[in-house]
Amino acid sequence: MESCPSVKNILLLDSEGGRIAVKYYSDDWATNNAKEAFEKSIFTKTQKTNARTEAEIAMLENNIVVYKFVQDLHFFVTGGDDENELILSTVLQGFFDAVGLLLRGNVDKKEALENLDLILLCLDEIIDGGIILETDASVIAGKVASHSVDSGAPLSEQTISQALATAREHLTRSLLSG
Repeated sequence: MESCPSVKNILLLDSEGGRIAVKYYSDDWATNNAKEAFEKSIFTKTQKTNARTEAEIAMLENNIVVYKFVQDLHFFVTGGDDENELILSTVLQGFFDAVGLLLRGNVDKKEALENLDLILLCLDEIIDGGIILETDASVIAGKVASHSVDSGAPLSEQTISQALATAREHLTRSLLSG
């Protein structure tokens, strides 16, 4: 019986191999030292490749790693050696494109650190416990954006549906109190 496709981790590292945002969904790396060692080895193995236009694939420690670089950010998705590379690549592309949408095309380390909350929400929308939930970048970015805008924000910073929901809420409150 085949199992559901799963991801072991998603990593977003800087151009020196330092962590920006990482999520592990597997017990393969039990300690923080093991996780950092894996990140260092994956960075060392891939840093000399040119994965800027299309995603590349590598095998590392019996894992399939799909990765892509943009400016000073390195995106990685890791799955088991029995996972489908195309599925892992689709997850990577969804993450990559969603981050691009959320950062309004300004994808670099500085912007990523300033919007780390959005990137972490993005990871949560893509994968839960290793199971792939969503790979469509516009859906992921839409869900993350709806989480990040609260009803106290000015109407100019809300989407139409959020503004209508806020207006409906205010109208209901005024009718109930009056």
